[in-house]
Amino acid sequence: MKIHSIIIKATVLVVLTLSLSGCWDHKELDDKAYVIGIGLDKHKAEGKVRVTYLIANPEVGSQQTSGGANEPPQEIVTLVADDFISSRNTANTVVAKEISYDLLQVLIVSEELARDPDFIRVIYSATKDREIKRSTQFIVTREDAADFIRNNHPRIETRPHKFLELMIERGQETGMLPEADLNSFFRVTESDADLFLAIYATTKKVGKDELQTTDDDLMAGEIQVEGTTTNAQFIGSAVFKEGMMVGKITGEETRISSLLDNTWTTEDILTAVKDPFDERYKISLRISQKRNNKFKLITGKGRPKIEIEVPLFIEVYSDPSMINYAKNRDKVKELKRSLTAEVEKNFNDFIVYSQQELKGDTFDLSIPIRKQFATLRKFREFDWMHTYPDAEVKVNVSIRFGEFGRQTKLPKLEEVRD
Repeated sequence: MKIHSIIIKATVLVVLTLSLSGCWDHKELDDKAYVIGIGLDKHKAEGKVRVTYLIANPEVGSQQTSGGANEPPQEIVTLVADDFISSRNTANTVVAKEISYDLLQVLIVSEELARDPDFIRVIYSATKDREIKRSTQFIVTREDAADFIRNNHPRIETRPHKFLELMIERGQETGMLPEADLNSFFRVTESDADLFLAIYATTKKVGKDELQTTDDDLMAGEIQVEGTTTNAQFIGSAVFKEGMMVGKITGEETRISSLLDNTWTTEDILTAVKDPFDERYKISLRISQKRNNKFKLITGKGRPKIEIEVPLFIEVYSDPSMINYAKNRDKVKELKRSLTAEVEKNFNDFIVYSQQELKGDTFDLSIPIRKQFATLRKFREFDWMHTYPDAEVKVNVSIRFGEFGRQTKLPKLEEVRD
């Protein structure tokens, strides 16, 4: 009887061990081709898209590079397909390894395709494939996505996955790029209340009079850069309404959107504004937000009114007019009045632009506004998407100064040139 019990226990143990072992479908790292980016372009045939795969070489940059030391860091494949899900099998006719979306970081779409009314039919394929993460970043390019991928040649960080990760992460920290993942795109599109901002990028330079604007009031391709760095530029946003691209905004307007949005975190906004004491110069500022914005909706007869209180924490990093703000309180008050007036003007001008041209808000304004209603049904009856363009929106800015640079006091110009 005892021997029979031991046999039963041993049998159960063997069965459990075999059932827990899940290595029968295990594949080595070298058996898969990991797609880092997918490019989508419009094709002349209806119902077809041009799909470009940016495939990373996992051996480049690793500690053990003896086997792939002379191999390129990436492989690029472009083909015509029905969608970017079934195209994997077609791509395997030229790519030996199994194509995987497990490490997909970016979805790159040409501006031409993004403006197509049927684009939403293409992009929603991403909701079906289990390998495509909702955290995948959404990029719109001025040129074809295939051209952008082929013409992007980073010099220092040659690994494509690391280059894209660092460029997007830093751009979002400075407010030059929006937080644009697929999850946000689907959420905003399906809520049908706000506009969605996608990352705007290009490898094509366009002419721009640099004296007419500030460094951050530019789009990708308009920054005049010389040297040996990559020719790809990431700045500004592509604006989507109801799943279709309807316009573009600059890096400065993207920053304004970030400062008006409580759900958006920007950590390091550096900009330059006119020096109120000498119009020949500009002073450098570091802008951050220590507190959330406050929103108030006033309804009744006539147009609805929306008041937005934006608290800003500003550190002044330059003093070209040699004012010595640390010693002159009256000048600090005048600087505060000047900055408040200029920032409020920029904010309110952008509000008017979003109402008249974009016909929607780019900073998730419906999220705090819907809290003003007792029920979700009442908010839906308010019809935010169609109400916002006619609303009276006013932004009030309150500024609190931090330090005036590391060395707060400067010598007098007359003493230096005595």
